Order: sequence, then structure tokens, then C-alpha cells
Amino acid sequence: MCRISGIIDKKRSIDQIEREVKGMCDIMAHGGPDGEGFYTNASEGIVIGHRRLALIDLSPCGHQPMKYQAGEFIISFNGEIFNYQELKQELQNLGFLFDTESDTEVILVAYVAWGIASFAKLKGMFAFYLYDSNLKCSYLVRDQSGIKPLYYRATAQNLVFSSEVKAFTKTCYSYSEQPDWKIYFLAFGHIPEPYSTFNEVLMLAKGHYLEWQHQSDTFEIKNYVQLRQIERISDKEAAKLAVEQNLRASVKRHLLSDAKIGVFLSGGIDSSIVTLLADEVMNQNLSTLNTISINFEETAYSEKVFQDTVTEKINSKHSEYTITQAIFLEHFPAALKAIDQPTADGVNSWFINYFAKENGLKAVLSGIGADELFGGYPSFTRMGLVKQLKKLPKLILKKSLIFKKSAFKRFYYLSYQNTVGEYLFLRGIFTPDEISALLNCTIEKVDGVLKNVNIAPVPNYLDNGERASWLECNLYMQNQLLKDTDSMSMQHGVEVRVPFLDQDLLDTLKSIKPKLKFKTDRPKSLLIDAFSSILPTAVWDRKKMGFTFPFQLWLTKDEQFLTSIRTGGNQSATKIVDTFRQGNLHWSKVMLLYQVFKN
Repeated sequence: MCRISGIIDKKRSIDQIEREVKGMCDIMAHGGPDGEGFYTNASEGIVIGHRRLALIDLSPCGHQPMKYQAGEFIISFNGEIFNYQELKQELQNLGFLFDTESDTEVILVAYVAWGIASFAKLKGMFAFYLYDSNLKCSYLVRDQSGIKPLYYRATAQNLVFSSEVKAFTKTCYSYSEQPDWKIYFLAFGHIPEPYSTFNEVLMLAKGHYLEWQHQSDTFEIKNYVQLRQIERISDKEAAKLAVEQNLRASVKRHLLSDAKIGVFLSGGIDSSIVTLLADEVMNQNLSTLNTISINFEETAYSEKVFQDTVTEKINSKHSEYTITQAIFLEHFPAALKAIDQPTADGVNSWFINYFAKENGLKAVLSGIGADELFGGYPSFTRMGLVKQLKKLPKLILKKSLIFKKSAFKRFYYLSYQNTVGEYLFLRGIFTPDEISALLNCTIEKVDGVLKNVNIAPVPNYLDNGERASWLECNLYMQNQLLKDTDSMSMQHGVEVRVPFLDQDLLDTLKSIKPKLKFKTDRPKSLLIDAFSSILPTAVWDRKKMGFTFPFQLWLTKDEQFLTSIRTGGNQSATKIVDTFRQGNLHWSKVMLLYQVFKN
């Protein structure tokens, strides 16, 4: 896990470009505390930067940008390749030699051997730049699940890229505010890909690569994902076995590290399974697992009893931290400052990883992805309702804005009759009338923006469970959970790994019939049944809590935060803040207002 950046521009002074790329790396130094490196090719106007977080091959041999074959091929890589050892063996059998023990070199050699076809062979989380001097071509490549971010600005004359949006401000290029980002943000609680707060800066789509031709200064964006033939699994026992075997293998791969690694144990189903499997792997290696848990004095938010149930079953070095209101208020300003792109829910990730760093961990395994893939959210039981409501005339759906309760007001979004409308009905924060009042624009303006968001439509052939999973994976997890987790973990130089998003496991889940994955009688029943032999009943046979902070209690008393929301006389915004002070509004809404009205 690292931070990467670069500029390609033949028409500018190479010295000036070098200074700017250095500035881009400096502002992202938190994500690469173990060193920095640069590559310059003056004739092609290329300057590439890298900030290193060393996890595999901690020696200087793992330094980046990395060269291969006397500099014919160059890479700057952020992430981990979890099947690099298998690929390395395959390449060695083909006669290729290696100088390091790093997964970075495997990407380079794989490209030399197989060209762009190598991208689809990589299993892991990654975003990288690769230069081929023979073809006079550069590539930006992002993993198939979009775990690692890769932002870019591309014109007919130059290319700029980075792991974080804030790094673009260190270049001399002009950037204009994305005119609709506040509408996106107030509706979604995040800015959906491919957008950012800058009109010129976009996120490279997952499973895609950008190809830059240096001779013509032109670029294309292409999909590299290869469709695989999948044998359908319709038997319950076969499905359980397939999930168990693939997740077990995934956790083992995700524990590969030459630096201190651990597991975040919340006490929920997902992190408990990951912890139990990781303990098995570490015991086989005659090592002790590091686990870390966060708790609160407010017992309604604490899952300590379930954490203890798991730790009693394993041989781990367990570290437990209690976040009090005083600790939260002390560090909350730093967490807010760390936000790269506006988000309703990234602060908790900042705190989790703060304590992981305090514990000396450089990588942590997380349970992200399980709810989206196995049916852990309320949306999985609501898709039937969505279908029925969408049959109502648009005029009736639009009348729902007369309601006071947000859940009813969100019926309005279904009048859009598209993917965005379905998602916002399920997870929207503010409704169009509220957004128009906050931004002093018309409801028609809000509707026009949201109806035309550049988001792929959910496939019509999916059944209710698969449809909910598609929405949760491609919108909520993609744009909020993964983006927040990467941004906030890297603020502390900690890598978060997500074994539920292992490519082999994802392929397996696609092969399992939906009725086996998404039973409505019990959320995540397939996952629970697959690990019933090791997962304590007390962990899963209870009401889902989710990992949340007592924001509602703490923020209502944080006047410094509330007074920093400069509403500028906007009556709607002022009323929202006052309502929150009285304890009658969810904290997520004031978090959004803070980021929209803070300046």
C-alpha cells in the first residue's frame, strides 16, 4: 500500500514538473511513511512519484518507482497482489528472472510476458502506473473491485494522476469546481464515481486501464476484465463448501506480509469469521494473531461481549481501546481535516486506524463486503416493495414530498424510474426539496442533475436479492465504504485488506443461485451456515448492530463543530442544525452540512 502520482507533459519544463510531482507526494506522505522515489524521462515529459508503505520485501530492493530490463519498463504501484507468488512461479517456469521478493516486480515481469493481458491475471487490490518505453505507451490500471483509488486529469496534451484528489492542487494546471458535486453529496452522502469535487478530475473505473500514447499524446480507456465460464451451484451443501473453502483461502492470502499485520474485530459476524480463520492460519504458521477492537463507554454501542466471545476461542495478542467522548472531541478536528473527498461516514475509519497505528500494525484485515455480498442490509428485504412502488404513477410518487418523515419523502426518488432513484429511495440522505432549499436552486434543477448521474444501470435480469447486492456493491460500498476506508486508513500509514472481495470468492458467489445466498428469513444465512462449526451462536443469533460511534450523543454537545457550519443565513440549514442540537435529527445530516457550508 502506497501513494502514487505523476505528470506527463512534453511542453513544460521538466524541472517544474519534478517540483510539482514532489509536492504531490509530499501532501500524501502520510500514506507512504517509509520512503519516496521518483522517475523522470525528460524526452517524453514524464515524472512519476511514489510514497512507500513497505509491507512485502521491506528491503531497499522494493523501492519504487521500480525499473525492469535496464529501465525499459517502469512501475509505480499502490496496493497488494495476493496471487503474486503463483504468478512468479509461472513466470520463472517461462524463464524469467527476478531480483526482488516483491509483488511489484511480478507485475512488471507479468506485463513483459503477457502484455496488457497480464492485468486480468492480477488478483488483489491495486492501482498502478506502468511505462513501456518500447511501445512508447503508459498505462494507468485499477483493480476489478475498485478497492484502490486512482484519480486522473487527461487532456489532449497532458495527463496527471494521483491516489488522492488534494494532490492535484499542487500542480499548475487549472481546476474548476464540479458544478453539481453538492447536489450529489447531499443526496448520496458521497460523491459517486467517476466524479470528484473538481470538474477536470475523474476516478478511473474499476477493472479498467487508461492507455496513453506518447507519440500522439492521446488516450483511451478500456475494460480489461475477462468473462469467465462459471458452473452454477444450486445445491446448498455445495454452496456452503465453496464459500468456506474460498474465504478460508482468501484470508490466508490476505495475511501475507513482512510487516506487522492484524485483524479488526468488531464483534459482528463478518469480522468474527475473518478473525477465526486468520487464527487458524497463524496457528499453522506457529505465529500469534494480532487482533484489535474498539469500544465505547456507552454500552448501547459496545459489542465487547461478542468480541470477548471470539477472543476466548483463539490464541491472539488482543488489543482493546475505549473511545470516550473526550478522546473523540480531541481528535475529531484532525479526522475532519483528513477527509479527501466529501463523505457522510469516514470519521469512524479514521479512529479505527489511529488505534491500529498506535498498536504498531501496518496492515489490518476487515470484514467489508460481506453485508453487500450475502444480504446483510435491510435493502435485501425491500426490493419487492421497490418494484411495487415503482408501478405507481410518477405524479403520486412525487406527492410524497408532503410527508414529514424522511423514509416516506424518499418515495419521490422512485419517480426517476432508474438505478439512481432506487438507490436513493433506499439510502438517500436529503430529498430533492431539502436539497433545493439548502442550495437555493429549484427542485427541477436537482432532479435534472440526479436523473443524469453517470452511473451504469442495474441489470434488469437480476432478481430481488441480486439487485440489492448490485446496488450495495456498486454504489454504497464502492463510493463510500472503500473510498473512506482507503482515505482514512492511509492517513495513518495503515493498509486495510478486504478478504471478502477476493476475486476467486467473488467468482464463486456469482455461480451460486440467488435463492441460496439471499434467504429472507435470516440475513447472511449462507455465510453463517458455511462457518457454523467455528462461529459462536452468540455472535450471529442477535440483532445486527453495525459498527457505529455514539455520534448522536457526542456531536450535539460539540459547539465548536456546530458553530463551524456557516449557514450564511440559509434558513433551512440553520433549522437543521438547531433540530440536531435538540437531538431530533440523525448526525449524518449535519456532517453533510459541515462539508457543504464550512467555508
